[in-house]
Amino acid sequence: MEASYRAVIQQREGWWIGWIEELPGVNSQGETREELLENLRSALEEAVEMNRADARAAVQGALYKSVRVDVRT
Repeated sequence: MEASYRAVIQQREGWWIGWIEELPGVNSQGETREELLENLRSALEEAVEMNRADARAAVQGALYKSVRVDVRT
């Protein structure tokens, strides 16, 4: 599944820093803009996978259905 998220980035004191607007806690830094974006992608992928695992663990083996929810922003 592919999704897009918005990153807020800025250069500060020789470093690039950024965070993902839609997911609190997903932030990173890099020495270059490209390194920052790669680090953000990695952090975002890990956060989404951890959230997915937590959600599935919460149903504790009960039957459930996973459905897609599309939103416009």
